[in-house]
Amino acid sequence: MNTTYQISYFGILAERRGLAAETLSHPATDVSALFEEVNNAHQLGFATSDLRAAVNDEFVSWDQPLKDGDRIAFLPPMSGG
Repeated sequence: MNTTYQISYFGILAERRGLAAETLSHPATDVSALFEEVNNAHQLGFATSDLRAAVNDEFVSWDQPLKDGDRIAFLPPMSGG
């Protein structure tokens, strides 16, 4: 059964994906499975060890379970001064 997620991409992930946000219907049950799907489908070129993920505005581990309607954000490494 597919579940609907709102996904936000930041930084270079948004550049590589070609958009900053999308709604996706997918059977993924955790954050890692969802990222692997979009990473493979769009050749984002990152491993989960290189990124952070947030669900509903809270940083989470990659094995965080997902539920219908969750807002997921994928954040690449950031630098700044």
